[in-house]
Amino acid sequence: MAFGAGLGISTASHAAECQLNRVDLRGSWGQVSFTVEIADDEAERAQGLMFREALPRQSGMLFVYPYPQPAAFWMKNTLIPLDIIFLNENGLVTGIQANAIPGDLTPLPGGNDVFAVLEVNAGLAAVYGISLGTEMRHKVFSKTAPIWPC
Repeated sequence: MAFGAGLGISTASHAAECQLNRVDLRGSWGQVSFTVEIADDEAERAQGLMFREALPRQSGMLFVYPYPQPAAFWMKNTLIPLDIIFLNENGLVTGIQANAIPGDLTPLPGGNDVFAVLEVNAGLAAVYGISLGTEMRHKVFSKTAPIWPC
């Protein structure tokens, strides 16, 4: 995969095949991909990235809910500062909690219709330009009308 401007922005074709361990995000700023672990059951979502001491730069965790619902995250037992990116069932970014503080118990709300949440290293949303309206591609969005289908 080629990277633009040293930021990890992918120049790969938009027609690239979706992979279960990767999410692609795009916006007017370009496109970026992250290798992800999937947390799609209650136990995995509860554990999340707790107790991890490091997270590779282009990696993250994708939390997937069975249906859109209110969601808030906290940083209990989380050792890594994170950006928390909330998405609706079509793969549209609808909220971002940037630079979440390790160990903080303050609930970080994502909205009422959250279907998926991407956690990445703190600061990367700003570095790449990920913002409200950014589109995500992953197979978890294929059951609805994804805005960027696989």
